Amino acid sequence: MAQEDDLELDTDGGEAQKPKSKSKLLIIITVVVLLLGVSATATLMLTGILSDDQDDNVAEQTDSDNKAGKKSNKAKAPLNYVPMDPPFVVNFNADTEVRFLQITVEVGTRNPEAVDLVKEHRPSIRNSLVMLFGNQDPDTLNTREGKETLRSETLAEIQKVMAEETGDVGVDSVFFTSFVMQ
Repeated sequence: MAQEDDLELDTDGGEAQKPKSKSKLLIIITVVVLLLGVSATATLMLTGILSDDQDDNVAEQTDSDNKAGKKSNKAKAPLNYVPMDPPFVVNFNADTEVRFLQITVEVGTRNPEAVDLVKEHRPSIRNSLVMLFGNQDPDTLNTREGKETLRSETLAEIQKVMAEETGDVGVDSVFFTSFVMQ
């Protein structure tokens, strides 16, 4: 009988412990879930995903896009390249070691209509550029700054010719794809 009493005690004691362990387990799970939720929320707020500033930034971005209007649309258009073939060859004064300059130029425009206009007025553009390139100092062109200055002057000259011929500059940039001095 002593054995039966021991079994009953174990059974009663075991049943009494099961509700305590279930309630403890439920509390632990609840605390862990709450901590994970707080941690995830804090992480998202710190990274800016859940902050109110994001809504303000989106509104500011939309406003700036609307203000930019056509300028932002032009900036997104692909750049069309128009080669000014054949390469330009000019000679310098006889008193310098460098006697010749050969430059291959490509014109960049975002306006598809300007591509045809540049091709149409190519003789006038080439004439202005030959005059510009022939008046350069070879010593200045040996430096990067000299080449950048010449590139800026080339762009201005092309835009000037285009404005005179078409009423619109139409050209956004100029690239030297080959630059040889001998």
